[in-house]
Amino acid sequence: MTPDALFSLNDKVALVTGGATGIGRMAAEGLLAAGAKVYIASRKEDACQAVATELNALGLKGSCEGFGGDVGSEEGVDALVTEIGKRTDTLHILMNNAGITWGAPMGQFPHHAWEKVMNVNVAGLFHLTQKLLPMLMQTATPDDPARVVNVGSVMGDAALGDGAYSYAASKAAVLHMTKIMGKELAGYHVTVNALAPGPFVSRMTAFATADEDMRKKVGHDVPLGRVGREEDIAGCMQFLCGKGGSYLTGAILPVSGGIQVMSGPNLFRAAMEG
Repeated sequence: MTPDALFSLNDKVALVTGGATGIGRMAAEGLLAAGAKVYIASRKEDACQAVATELNALGLKGSCEGFGGDVGSEEGVDALVTEIGKRTDTLHILMNNAGITWGAPMGQFPHHAWEKVMNVNVAGLFHLTQKLLPMLMQTATPDDPARVVNVGSVMGDAALGDGAYSYAASKAAVLHMTKIMGKELAGYHVTVNALAPGPFVSRMTAFATADEDMRKKVGHDVPLGRVGREEDIAGCMQFLCGKGGSYLTGAILPVSGGIQVMSGPNLFRAAMEG
């Protein structure tokens, strides 16, 4: 079987939330490269339209449209669903990438930071998927399921707070919800999988990845020795959404350079070396 047959997304239609920056933009470009028609949405409509123009100028097989959409409230989710329904009556792929974070040390972490982060990262993800499920089911077949890809984080899988307590907890919820939805939607021929990224260059991680020197320092603490690259996300999306990923659901892809399997030192090394 040829690579094109395994990973082609010709004639597929995708929606990527938070698609104007960071991992969302990397994913959108990967989907376009495989031939998909990609809609990107975020709270900043102008940014989405500008990025869509930039992606279309790359000459990839697919095409892109950008518009405004906010998953941080029930009204925002409803408006996003209405807007995508105006633009297409077909949807094969939903990438729930929109997310926010909040950082503060223990003892100073505000109560309201939990509600805001959970509304976007968990409630918004769930309700958007729920509202778009009828569109996804219309395109789904046993041989070619519709695809939902949620964006979690290695912080949702490993005990890493780093001052982002509500974010880490929200991403743990995303990973668990992915497994629940993977189980419940399999009978409808809709696969639900998740990425659990480590450090990538994005607006959210700009405090630690803004320049090459900072990225090298961060990469030094990653088992594989670097921060994530655009192709790491693009490749995952092409696999999960193409024919090669059609038999996978409820899975968490740890796109983290090995952070998810980091552990403490060998407990008996001192004794063995002595």
